[in-house]
Amino acid sequence: MSQSVIAKRYAVALFEAAQEKQQTLSVQTDLKEMKKVFAGDKQFGELLISPKFSTEKKKELIGQFFNGANQLVLNTLYVLLDAGRIEEIGNLIEDFQELANEASGVAEAKVYSTRLLSEEESTAISTAFAHKVGKQSLHIENIIDPSLIGGIRLQIGNQIYDSSVSAKLARLERQLIN
Repeated sequence: MSQSVIAKRYAVALFEAAQEKQQTLSVQTDLKEMKKVFAGDKQFGELLISPKFSTEKKKELIGQFFNGANQLVLNTLYVLLDAGRIEEIGNLIEDFQELANEASGVAEAKVYSTRLLSEEESTAISTAFAHKVGKQSLHIENIIDPSLIGGIRLQIGNQIYDSSVSAKLARLERQLIN
């Protein structure tokens, strides 16, 4: 969860509106895409913060750039622009994601492996570890890390489960030294 109280308030308002209109999944999907856009194109974010352009021009740009996005998401962006808080969009997306995950019993997980995991492997990991953190399932982001040598490292929130070969070798080395 972000440290921004402002972003949290906007995220809660957006989440409640999305739930009321039964559009939580649609909003969540659009926000994930926006996160990719803002992360991939720093100039776009800087343009929206820039005082050189009027708020109306920025709204027009957002409307063109995110044409087809959920209207709740667009309205939220417009409100952020009006309030001069568009720089909070990253925190808002993060907070919304956590609210949506909490409501649906899902946790975000990063799985580090030496190769891309198959769908069956991801499902098996989700099933095996979800109950350990009190969730129904895990949304897995697979990250390739050749330094593991083999096995996996799983991070769910601040918990890490490490069954990688490199971690086992490090434990063995510590035991031999002691």
